Amino acid sequence: MLYGLAALGPVALAVVLLVIFVGKPGSSTNNVTGSAPTIDYAALPGIETHKAPWPPEYASLPDRLAPLKLSSLGVQGTTLHIHQHLDVFVNGKRATVPALVGIYANGDSTQGGFFVELHTHNTSGIIHLEAPKKGVFTLGQFVVVWGVRLSKQCIGGYCAAPGKPLKFYVNGKRFRGDPNNIVLHQHDEYAIVYGKPPAKIPAKYDWGPSGL
Repeated sequence: MLYGLAALGPVALAVVLLVIFVGKPGSSTNNVTGSAPTIDYAALPGIETHKAPWPPEYASLPDRLAPLKLSSLGVQGTTLHIHQHLDVFVNGKRATVPALVGIYANGDSTQGGFFVELHTHNTSGIIHLEAPKKGVFTLGQFVVVWGVRLSKQCIGGYCAAPGKPLKFYVNGKRFRGDPNNIVLHQHDEYAIVYGKPPAKIPAKYDWGPSGL
């Protein structure tokens, strides 16, 4: 193949090789390795334990960042830049993942605003992981930046009970561990399902329209 590409000329060949060996921009999945950080999620302040909807909780967000091993950033990070999608279903209906999770005071530093490595820009359910350094980030960190309680038993004010199971899925497959420790990878699809499930558990997200 390389002999054939050589006929394109040295500049064209260099461009092709760059694409082959470096890959697509923002596709940093292979850089996310390691274990989930140890975090005492139950001790964090400002966590919403009521039923949906759950607006972003900002009042205690600055106090949650250090225990979450996250930062307040003046600009969005670029060293690790990947995206995931989250669906939350309550009795078969989708609960909104709100806009501006993890974006404090609209990110306006002149007003004390900042970005967290994990945030949303709209209500699509897309999680933006934009960090200034490589590392391991988890679904639990994102949900608690949002300000919502998450455990194996509960999401917000919905806790598992007879006839009301709480289940977690990664790319359509059941995840039976602690959901807080689900490591975020490029273009993963996560589903949190309480009570009656939807007609179909999503296994993937259509990233085409987002351009991400």
